[in-house]
Amino acid sequence: MKRMLLLLACLALSACHDAPNRVQGYVEGDFLRLGATSGGRITALLVDKGQRVAAGQTLFTLDDGAEQAQLAEARAKTGEARAGRDNLLTGKRALEIKAIAAQRDQAAADLALAEIQLRRQSLLIRSGDTAQASLDNARATVERDRARVAELEAQLSFAHEGGRSAEIRSADAAVTAAEAAEAEAAWKLDQRRVTAPEAGEVQDVLFRPGEVVAADQGVVSLLPPGNIKLRFYLGPERIGAVKPGLRLPVACDGCAAGLTARVSYVAPDASYAPPILYSRENAAKLVFLVEARPDGDAARFRPGQPVTLTLPEPTP
Repeated sequence: MKRMLLLLACLALSACHDAPNRVQGYVEGDFLRLGATSGGRITALLVDKGQRVAAGQTLFTLDDGAEQAQLAEARAKTGEARAGRDNLLTGKRALEIKAIAAQRDQAAADLALAEIQLRRQSLLIRSGDTAQASLDNARATVERDRARVAELEAQLSFAHEGGRSAEIRSADAAVTAAEAAEAEAAWKLDQRRVTAPEAGEVQDVLFRPGEVVAADQGVVSLLPPGNIKLRFYLGPERIGAVKPGLRLPVACDGCAAGLTARVSYVAPDASYAPPILYSRENAAKLVFLVEARPDGDAARFRPGQPVTLTLPEPTP
């Protein structure tokens, strides 16, 4: 292939003797070698050489058993984290709340009885029919029962309101982390299915089902129409006639008339003419690489196809 390209470059130099304004070039393409982000065994190849594919079309798939299991685990952890958070947000269950309320009612009844005993001891201490210790004991019982009622009231209020704010924030963070892990697992699973980033033609298939490929190793070679370009070479005496953006007529065998291409790149440095066609006339000549992008449907051109481009008429 390289020898052919060098031959065409030299033909560009020799062609100027017959048609000074015409230069021979060839079609080239920037190929996309598409692989997966992680290695594995190819399970299905859904395209073949020469096939045109649309953007997003599946090209091949890799084994995904491990990724399926990781996604299932991540989804289970997300569900567990959400359930823990919801439990804090909804508070205690109905039976637990009912039990706390019953304990509160019992404590309130004990408090009412203790207050009756305190009033009775207060009357008896005035008549001298009881000791001071009995009165003090009744007062302590009342204080104890009041504290118990207050404690159960607080528990009941907390049970209705749910978890504490700090616990809820922690549960929210756990849910966020679990969802991120699930999204990552889903992305890894999706990467086992490689699709075309844009429309184009499959130029080659480098591996087949059953073969194992490494991460980022090309499996399918794709050529989008936008990656097709025309290449030609000019000597120092003619390179000044072309600049990026210049539109040039293009002709080729079997092509329709009126084709054009715009110059997209002019090499800043020259290189020596390849010695494959050594002669006294071109041995010391320098050439500059020029690239042009076809106007219209670039898919009509094929890589390696010879083309003829017409340069502007020289200024008198």
